[in-house]
Amino acid sequence: MTTIAPAPVPVRAFSPSGSGLSFAGVLRSEWIKLRSVRSTIWSYATVIVISLGMAALMSASLDLGGRDIPAGEQATWLAQASTFGVFFGQLVVAVLGVLAISGEYSTGMIRSSITATPKRLPMLAAKALVIFVCTFIVGLVSTVGSYLVALPILAGKGISAGLTDPDLLLPLLGGALYLALVAVFALGVGAILRSSAGGIAAALGIVLLLPIVLSMIPAEWVADLLPYLLSNAGLAIFGLDLGSEGFEVWQNILIVLGWVAVSLAGAAVLLKRRDA
Repeated sequence: MTTIAPAPVPVRAFSPSGSGLSFAGVLRSEWIKLRSVRSTIWSYATVIVISLGMAALMSASLDLGGRDIPAGEQATWLAQASTFGVFFGQLVVAVLGVLAISGEYSTGMIRSSITATPKRLPMLAAKALVIFVCTFIVGLVSTVGSYLVALPILAGKGISAGLTDPDLLLPLLGGALYLALVAVFALGVGAILRSSAGGIAAALGIVLLLPIVLSMIPAEWVADLLPYLLSNAGLAIFGLDLGSEGFEVWQNILIVLGWVAVSLAGAAVLLKRRDA
């Protein structure tokens, strides 16, 4: 009796030295990883809640003393109330940016990620793109939502402006852009340090503590340096001027992009040189 062996099923071998997943596949993988982590949902929800709450608090506590705000300035007042929560939201997205990659090192998942993307840099680029887009969308929801909260409160005090007013819309977009860039900057810091605690401490130190410490030093060179700090330039993008020396919005964006570029460049170099 002759035994007929089953035909072998062709299997495409995966070579560790090959190119691995396509960039679209890496993007899809990073999106699944980001949205499946519980801390992502809680962090983004916190950003929105803080933004809405700060807008309501600032609008309700505003005392004009009976004076009328000129029509040309009303959009600016609304923009300040709507973006006030970004100052606190930047701390939340900084933590999320660090955790987006440091969590993989703590769980060992980074080995699987590197195996799927042997060149490594596409993985970092996909992480940066996913967290940028997600944070920008959440930031835009929070700033526009804050506007909708602040508008009826401030309208009772004689302050009103349409969402399409450039003096209002551009700061709302700027606040969302700044949150997204902070998240990407923190991602780079997390990739450099590969530690959740160390990355969070470094990111929050640069964003929050560094401007406070330097502002306490009575030196001329420190005063010249303050406008180039990440948070000072970033907050000035949407009108919260904390010493930007009157820079234009595009100049402040370039300063923030410089910080992000340095962070990602350092992460890229170390990701290529170090073991998982």
